[in-house]
Amino acid sequence: MERIASFCVDHTRLLPGMYLSRQDGDVLTWDIRMKRPNQGDYLSTGAAHTLEHLFATYARNSAWSQGVIYVGPMGCRTGFYLLTRGLTPAEALALTVESFRFMASYDGPIPGASEVECGNWQDMDLSAARAEAAAMVPVLEALTADQLHYQD
Repeated sequence: MERIASFCVDHTRLLPGMYLSRQDGDVLTWDIRMKRPNQGDYLSTGAAHTLEHLFATYARNSAWSQGVIYVGPMGCRTGFYLLTRGLTPAEALALTVESFRFMASYDGPIPGASEVECGNWQDMDLSAARAEAAAMVPVLEALTADQLHYQD
C-alpha cells in the first residue's frame, strides 16, 4: 500500500501549533497540534472528547460555519484536525483561536453529552478540556497565517 501523507510528516520535529497538513482540491486539512508527539504527555480521553464536542459545536455555529467540513481528534491524542473549504489561512486561524478561547472559558453543559446524542457520553472532562484549551490559546495567538505550514 502507498504510504499516506500524514505518515510522511516527521513527528519527531512537530511542536504545538497549527499547520496546513494537506490540500485535496479545495479542502484544506489543518493540524491543530496541542501536544508534542511521543513525549508522554497526551490529551486524556475525557478532555479530548469534551474538546471535540465543544470545538465542533463552536466551529459549526461561528461566522465561518459554511467553510467548516469536519472537526475531530487525532487518534494519537496530540490534537485535532480541522477540515475547511473556502476559508483563507487567516480565517482558519481566526476560527481556531476563537474556538480555543471559547473552550478555555466554557462553563456550561457539554453540547451533545447525552446517551441519545453520543456513543460514549459519560467520558467527558470539562475541567481538563478547559485547561488544555487555555494552554493552547497563547500558542495559537502567537501565530500568523503565513506560519501555518510544516517546518522542513
